[in-house]
Amino acid sequence: MATLARLQARSSFLRSQYYFRNRVVDVFRKKEYDAAVKIQSWFRGCQVRAYIRHLHKIAIIIQKWWRGFLGRKMYQLIVKVAYYTMKMNLYNAMAVRIQKVWRGYRIRKYCFNYFYLKEYLRAVSETNEAIRETLEEFAEIQEREEKKANLEREEKKRDYQARKMHYLLSTVQIPGIYNSPFRTEPDPWELQLQKAKPLVHPRPQVKQMYSPSLTDWLACTSAHSFPQSKFLPPITRKKCQGPFRDINEVLEQRYKPLEPTLRVAEPFNHLKLAREELRRKEWVQNVNDKMFLPFSSYHKNEKYIPSMHSSSKYGPDSCEEQHFRSENPKKWICDKDFQTVLPSFDLFSKYGKSYSKAGQII
Repeated sequence: MATLARLQARSSFLRSQYYFRNRVVDVFRKKEYDAAVKIQSWFRGCQVRAYIRHLHKIAIIIQKWWRGFLGRKMYQLIVKVAYYTMKMNLYNAMAVRIQKVWRGYRIRKYCFNYFYLKEYLRAVSETNEAIRETLEEFAEIQEREEKKANLEREEKKRDYQARKMHYLLSTVQIPGIYNSPFRTEPDPWELQLQKAKPLVHPRPQVKQMYSPSLTDWLACTSAHSFPQSKFLPPITRKKCQGPFRDINEVLEQRYKPLEPTLRVAEPFNHLKLAREELRRKEWVQNVNDKMFLPFSSYHKNEKYIPSMHSSSKYGPDSCEEQHFRSENPKKWICDKDFQTVLPSFDLFSKYGKSYSKAGQII
């Protein structure tokens, strides 16, 4: 009991000591926990930063290899495109050279042939001379016919005037106004009046009265029966009275052509038709219909067709050697030299007055 009493007396002290010691331990434990958290955060930060640096180095290595691969691939592509471009430029230059030689030959052979042009101008000049002579003869004939027609009209006019004035003719008792006693010779109109006949005016015709019978009226054969006109009278014979419009204007409005709108006038496939027309024009201008494909196996199975220059039985002629354009008088047909072609200015000044379309008068 005494021990229990002592413990109860010391319970307040023990309680205060327990609280004090637990409080001190908690403060120390809190300090140690904060220190441990700080050490762990620092260590983990160092560890994460080291891992990130490692990943960064690995990513740099991967990017370096990948960019190098892409660069080499792009360089190979650029080299291939440049190679193809050089080949196409070479082929285009060769094609341009071939076209230049062919077009020059064609122009010299067919378009600007000097002797053919000279013969053509001579034929045009002869045709113009013949046409000019024919037109001059035709103009003279027309002039003579016109003079003859004028003389006939004047003669008819004088004859009609003489017939109208026939009452002024002289008689045995009374001389006319054109036959004056003071004149030595009679007037020409007096002679004209003597030759002319008097003008007689036509008398009006008297309509005969006709009384049709009953049979004629029933048979519709008389003029007083039902009308039987074989054809209608022309519309323009007599102008209608009243506020009516002109017949030509009415017919023009009735039979005027159709004026469709833009939607109806243009077909719905206008773009397709235009493309086909353009493709057709390009096809007409092409010398060869086959497409040129230099970098494909399209032409491997086709048979090689040698050129006339290399397959001729007379042997190839070297166009770049010295004897290609040399003159050989032994092979000439005649001893006369070839005539040189005049320049364009001299040719125009010499034949410019006669150079025109065929059949046109110059």
